[in-house]
Amino acid sequence: MAAFLASMIHDVPTDSDVVLELEQQARRQGTGLAAEDLDGFWQLNQTWSREGTASSSFSIGVLRALKACLVLENQSDGLAITNQVSLGPFRLQFDGIASLKGRQPLLRFSFTSVRLQVGSLTLLNQSLPEPTKQRQPFFALIALGDQRNWLCARGRGGGLAVWIRSPDNAA
Repeated sequence: MAAFLASMIHDVPTDSDVVLELEQQARRQGTGLAAEDLDGFWQLNQTWSREGTASSSFSIGVLRALKACLVLENQSDGLAITNQVSLGPFRLQFDGIASLKGRQPLLRFSFTSVRLQVGSLTLLNQSLPEPTKQRQPFFALIALGDQRNWLCARGRGGGLAVWIRSPDNAA
């Protein structure tokens, strides 16, 4: 589905040089992104290493086949965040809270629970400990597409990613 959506969206960055240039611009000027801009269901489209080397077509193919996605929901007390993968009726989902900090900004988050489901049956629902401030994950937000149809960011580990906004929550 993500590959199909990417083919329908013409301005999605597919080259790391473009993403790196967008990142430099975001560092200089900020992004102006706010929590309400991020609301949505984002399917992983492309990843690159810290240096900008594209992920192997096999690994990105596996992530797409697993329907790897990020769900962000603006709420009165911050952002709810979900990171999940699905295969047939199986879904592994991490749920938590997030907040935006700074001009670029950083999307800081922590997952509070993990859930494994088969269809509507929950096999596992486990609370997770809160990470220390030094270990808290984040995404440095780089850019949002002109039509708010894609989002790119650099993760805490240094990798780059582009997500495509899905028109629905069909994971």
